[in-house]
Amino acid sequence: MTRSRSVEKRGATRVNFKEEAKQDWESGVGFLPGRETLGPLILMTFTPPFVLILQHITLHFSGSLTLFLRHVSSIFFSSSLSSSSYVAILSAALSSTLSAIPTPFSPSALRMILSFTAFQLILTRFIPGPPSHGPVTPQGNTPVYKANGMSCYIITLLTALCLDSTGGFSLSRVHEEFGEILSSLNLLALLLCFYLYFKGRSSPTTTDSGTNGGAVLDFYWGLDLYPNILGWDVKLMTNCRLGMMFWAVGVISFARASMNATGSMPLAMFVNAALQIVYVTKFFHWEMGYMCSMDIQVDRAGYYLCWGCLVWVPCVYTSSSYYLSVHSPDLSPASALLIFLLGYASIYLNYDADYQRALFRRTGGECVINLKPPTFIRASYKTREGKTRENLLLTSGWWGVAKHVGYSFEILSSFFWSSPAGFNGNGMFVPYFYVIFLTILLVDRSFRDDDRCRKKYGKDWEKYEETVKYKIIPGLI
Repeated sequence: MTRSRSVEKRGATRVNFKEEAKQDWESGVGFLPGRETLGPLILMTFTPPFVLILQHITLHFSGSLTLFLRHVSSIFFSSSLSSSSYVAILSAALSSTLSAIPTPFSPSALRMILSFTAFQLILTRFIPGPPSHGPVTPQGNTPVYKANGMSCYIITLLTALCLDSTGGFSLSRVHEEFGEILSSLNLLALLLCFYLYFKGRSSPTTTDSGTNGGAVLDFYWGLDLYPNILGWDVKLMTNCRLGMMFWAVGVISFARASMNATGSMPLAMFVNAALQIVYVTKFFHWEMGYMCSMDIQVDRAGYYLCWGCLVWVPCVYTSSSYYLSVHSPDLSPASALLIFLLGYASIYLNYDADYQRALFRRTGGECVINLKPPTFIRASYKTREGKTRENLLLTSGWWGVAKHVGYSFEILSSFFWSSPAGFNGNGMFVPYFYVIFLTILLVDRSFRDDDRCRKKYGKDWEKYEETVKYKIIPGLI
């Protein structure tokens, strides 16, 4: 098999997703407002500069949002500008902001990005792996992937470590030029999003494509569910082989920079990096399960997924490690061991929950979960063609505790690998921002998924909700 993914197609017509969503179960509504136009427009306006501001706050303001805001306000209320016009004040503030933004045209940063991307494209194409099928889409297409993620992951980490140890490439350069890397990623990811927008309008890869009802939504959410460029699956590349792969490489690079600065590996940095490497390793072990998740089944390739995985993930998901590489607090061996064990347990429980569900699906319920046969609810639904099909909804094991119990373990994992940064007041914004963001993201996703399933299964979903009452945390939500 020479391609990372193909799509087994059935004849169908392109659809208007906005109209279909009114009749169908393909999309769901979360708890966050403003999804029609205003929310996406605000996010696309502010998230590109935000990632650069976050890096700037870490490097120059000790990770403190308060100190950064004081600096910005001091520009507005500077005595030298107090008698100036509003235009002059805004001009000074804008000039100060722009001067803090790294250039997106750094030759060194661009070489690193393009080399890493080319390496991942080559690995994805040529490293062998068995075929893996995703869920059948509403239009009757079946995505097919090459399951070689773990092999590509191991090769990538070994290559990075070998290059660093032999002097071929110093991993600490990623830390030194992180601002320029983020700035370049911003530009390149936006260019990809524009390409996908025009490709989705003119030549979508599959029949699972169509408009959301407006140009803003089409750019933000994407038009094509499974876009393919020259044989490479776009979502597999952006989400897994670039975004998640850089997460691991970035963490190792920041740990290397911390060692160079201190002469040894600080315990806080070690625990933070070790837990994240365990988590990302778990992800690539489960990669084909992720390719059957809501991110892939429902969300199309637009700004939300592609820019998010190419820019937001490298910046925000690694933010606690970047912070610790610059401001590493003392951590006692006992505290380090406790945090690592609690973090490892959270990651394991997240894996165990995913494993139970995957085992149940793979065997059609003919398995053992927690030493006994699983309980489940038979839920029927209708396809667009009017055919009645049935799925089994697991109601035992971890999935009898809450409908999205794995999300609680993900949030706990992120908290524990961030906690080596300590709780030092003003400097808590950067190392704990990912925890806050992830909590909001997963709670919203749980509402979206539940709404989609409610539309899909109807009364059977109501019966399921009577059995499994909570979304994420029993007794709370």
